[in-house]
Amino acid sequence: MTSSGRIIVACIVGLGSAAVAAYASYASHMSADWQSPPSIGQQTTFNRDIAPIFFRYCAPCHRPGEAGPFPLLTYGDAKARARQIAVVTSKRFMPPWLPEPQELRFVDELRLSDEQIALIQRWVEQGAVEGAPTDLPRAPQFVPGWQLGRPDEIVEAEKPFILPPSGSDTYWNFIFRAPVDRTRWLKAIEIRPGDKRVVHHANILVDRNQAARRQESERGAGFAGMELKIESEAFDPDSHFLFWKPGTVPRPEPEGMSLRLDKDTDLVLNIHLQPSGKPEKIQPSLGLYFTDRTATLFPLLLQLENDRQLDIPPGERRFLVTDEFTLPVDVDVLAIYPHAHYLGKDLQALAILPDGSARTLIHIPQWDLNWQAVYRYADPVSLPKGTTITMRYLYDNSSDNPANPNDPPRRVVAGNRSSDEMAHLWLQVLPHASREATFDPRMLLQEAMARHNLEKNSADFEAHYNLAAMLQTRGVQGEAIKHFGLAVRLRPQDATANNALGASLLAAGRIGEALPYLYAALRAQPDNFDAHYNLANALASQDRFVEAIEHYRAAIRLHPNDANAEANLGSALAETGNLPEAKLHFQRALQIDPSHKLARENLEQISRDPKYLKQ
Repeated sequence: MTSSGRIIVACIVGLGSAAVAAYASYASHMSADWQSPPSIGQQTTFNRDIAPIFFRYCAPCHRPGEAGPFPLLTYGDAKARARQIAVVTSKRFMPPWLPEPQELRFVDELRLSDEQIALIQRWVEQGAVEGAPTDLPRAPQFVPGWQLGRPDEIVEAEKPFILPPSGSDTYWNFIFRAPVDRTRWLKAIEIRPGDKRVVHHANILVDRNQAARRQESERGAGFAGMELKIESEAFDPDSHFLFWKPGTVPRPEPEGMSLRLDKDTDLVLNIHLQPSGKPEKIQPSLGLYFTDRTATLFPLLLQLENDRQLDIPPGERRFLVTDEFTLPVDVDVLAIYPHAHYLGKDLQALAILPDGSARTLIHIPQWDLNWQAVYRYADPVSLPKGTTITMRYLYDNSSDNPANPNDPPRRVVAGNRSSDEMAHLWLQVLPHASREATFDPRMLLQEAMARHNLEKNSADFEAHYNLAAMLQTRGVQGEAIKHFGLAVRLRPQDATANNALGASLLAAGRIGEALPYLYAALRAQPDNFDAHYNLANALASQDRFVEAIEHYRAAIRLHPNDANAEANLGSALAETGNLPEAKLHFQRALQIDPSHKLARENLEQISRDPKYLKQ
């Protein structure tokens, strides 16, 4: 019987690894010259004091071909906009780095120090002097084209999306068919999102069930949407961030954390676009970099959220939304991604350790949706079992909030539109394996998260389903059936939920109870392989072989290389006396899987004693 487990993850992030690395082969060139301000009375110059700052923090975006509206690579570039630069840096609007300084440092922090900001102010006040040519450091050397070199495979969106010239922000999803005919491993994915002037940010989700394809109106056209739900037929939770924003270049995955890419997998690129005043053609591409090294470390994305609390009255300046989750296992936190929309004001995440002490995971006192990012820790943050991760978000729905999209303010609730609100916190964690553990520690995290979500909302379909899938994997069949049943009650037309409940009942020997749910799954989705296969097994167990054969054939049409379906079809055919065709299907099963025991033994039995077949 095929696995009935489906993990449903509501995500805006997905597989991959990226950081605000900003530039290539330049970090080592940073000297202490710019870190120490000139002595009182000494002339501040661009070449000696300001260029190192601009090269490090500004040039990655402010250069030809990138998102910055003008370059900042020369004295002339900087001199022309000196006063503007002084203003935006003094307000910390630029460079766009939202987190407050904290003990737990992030990779490639772009936050200017108070001394650096003061130095820029002094340079402008003193007349923005160029300085001696010999003081000018070497300009940053950026890698043209693909940042990691020529990819092993390049996939381009099949059809472009035409961004309207005006209107609100647009979120569009491009679906890329994976260019592999077998399982491959990726060490990196590089996103080339298209015209960076209009692309605000982008991220990838991995769709192993081709669920996103069903939302397309025509192949390759993509579809609109800010938030996605990606489903997997097995325990295969999202594990990596891949997030692009201006100034970001890709990095290879850490050692042991390569990404699995299977045949018939889709990569879904969700892009946030901003109108430019004229129609824009957007046709992104992805660069895939393969490796022969399989993954040995398996992180997991945890999501805290409390959108049910989001019902913000107009005029409310400090609307509080919280959530907290207690870790059931030891973990290392590798990266963090807070997310709200335009009313978000103060976003904070804490780790409350078992001894009662607290560590700040991230604090953004002045949230700006336009500069959201994934933040990767410079060193993994070890948190022991029993640590409570707390999310505390404040929202400002008053006229004093310059980012408020509504004038006058109006009631705002949770939703996927940018004019709605969200309260999400994603963490990439690497759970510690225990010698005593008999299950993947990620399953314990998923189970604990599902139970946590059900405490907040007993009508959470995804939580019931995910909890049932975890319980079934652990062999807790009765409770798994209960939660699959609750999921079906919430969504009676959901094909995969009906199949999962039917398969669980079938595994428990409750065949008569299983049949209605398997038939319901096929009514909702006639091309559901699992439902055809499981229904065929159920019918065969009741000696209804003619009906079983029909559904085994349908399963094979959907998955021609499934050895189990071929072998079981052979058994059903043999039971009806059709031994020649049964033999063909046993042989086909062995071609697919030479070690298939049932096919081999039944094929031998046909040769020796056609009246006896192993089931």
